[in-house]
Amino acid sequence: MRLDELTAQANSRLGSSGAVRIASGLASVRICDVTEDSRTVLPGSLFVARAGAKADGRQFVRQALKAGAAAVLCSKASAIDLKAEGGSIDRSAVVEADDVELASAVLAEIFYGNPSSKLRCIGVTGTNGKTTTTWLLWRLLNGVEKRTGLIGTVLIDDGNETARAEMTTPPAIELSRTLSVMVENGCKFAAMEVSSHSLAQKRVAGLSFGIGVFTNLTQDHLDFHKTMEAYGATKAELFKMLPADGLAVLNAQDAAAELMLRGCKARALRCMEIAAGATAPTDGASVRIVEMDRVGMKLALTGPFGAIDVWVPLVGSFNSMNVLEAVVCAFECGMTAQQIVQGCARLDAPPGRLERVPTRSDEPLILVDFAHTEDGLRSALSTANKVKGDGRLITVFGCGGDKDRTKRPKMGRVATEIADFAIVTSDNPRTERPGDIIDAVLDGVAESDRAKVSVQADRRRAIFHAISFAQPRDIVVIAGKGHETEQILPDGQGGTITHHFDDREVAKEAIAERRGAARGTRSKSSKSESGAAAEP
Repeated sequence: MRLDELTAQANSRLGSSGAVRIASGLASVRICDVTEDSRTVLPGSLFVARAGAKADGRQFVRQALKAGAAAVLCSKASAIDLKAEGGSIDRSAVVEADDVELASAVLAEIFYGNPSSKLRCIGVTGTNGKTTTTWLLWRLLNGVEKRTGLIGTVLIDDGNETARAEMTTPPAIELSRTLSVMVENGCKFAAMEVSSHSLAQKRVAGLSFGIGVFTNLTQDHLDFHKTMEAYGATKAELFKMLPADGLAVLNAQDAAAELMLRGCKARALRCMEIAAGATAPTDGASVRIVEMDRVGMKLALTGPFGAIDVWVPLVGSFNSMNVLEAVVCAFECGMTAQQIVQGCARLDAPPGRLERVPTRSDEPLILVDFAHTEDGLRSALSTANKVKGDGRLITVFGCGGDKDRTKRPKMGRVATEIADFAIVTSDNPRTERPGDIIDAVLDGVAESDRAKVSVQADRRRAIFHAISFAQPRDIVVIAGKGHETEQILPDGQGGTITHHFDDREVAKEAIAERRGAARGTRSKSSKSESGAAAEP
């Protein structure tokens, strides 16, 4: 595509909100790629030179031009001189933008053929539940051969291949590129987690969404957003992007639900959980937990699909809302009520979301969960508490370093109020001293609960300890990292070092050690008994 054609299309969409103009160089140059990583520049690339969180792309303009970049996108204030940077007005150009983040998102979407407008894109935002809701929707739709791509915290599925995700919502260019591959692979739908960071940084600003889903709003990311008001307002940006014929699906039990509708043109469908005997709303959707045990739940759902009963192999009362919102979206995307009932029975939890570590019936139930906020930890532990029966609830958890410090004592309070025993350990300390983080967590523990708290900064040892003393009827919840397979530790010099660490793998090793210890105990007992029997 020619650069002047690309910028003209971008301006028709941007209007006065972030216009672009070719400031210098060859307007008719052909663009064959869009990138903001100078290491991936090819001859004919449009290089986006913007300031990021870790590096400033403007420092790599010369490198990009040397690699053959046909054009450079920058802010007006950058004033890039092609000749000074080693470029040529005969073969390259400078494009200036009022808003580089917005412009790059729109330019990438146009360059890749506007793929989001060729898919029914479902964007899910909220503090907790994004991963599970998108995962369940992805499973439901693909289960009836409605090919659906997935972009989320744990996985990216382009309709042909799956890959591990690096972040919840990828950068704008990568998003449009991935969506274009989904279109090529025959996808008709895309389920996507939309983080508050991606909204604030306009990574999704060039996309077209047909459905927006709001899960909840609880404290998180205040190191970035500063206030809950700003955090909520950022989440609401997704719903302003919905067209008049779109659909906003909202957890009506969250106080921030109405905030999401300010400036929203789309039809709204409010979802709520109701108690036994309560009347289901006629103008929204509802879920009631009929039964729940350690392996699943029976749910009564009502909504545009009618009234249906489903069984889902998921634990957690909080998952009932995730299921309801996923079902509402699935019905909107063409699934029938009967298909939904059948599909729900085949669902599974996404990796690291109350994920069960395989154990035997004579061993404790071990669940690994991503809960890393006060609300997330409360939900995970409350769920386990409801199904523990006559067993005990043991939790292993920590808080991440270089992140919102105010939630640390709150998580300490929640853990010790709900669990029978709590082992405070490290999460991803990053550049902070693990002991300092743990001390902040302990500040929130009531004096009356101190006796049931122990500290083990080494996460591996903490997990082994919890599993070693758990009884067969107990439940062990290992919270904080979920699907993550790495731990980020301080290197002692102000930086970090990353090493492989998977809570699920460590838990399996601890179970294996427990079994070995049990065999050894039985063997000693057997020898003792046989020896005693031989005595006169």
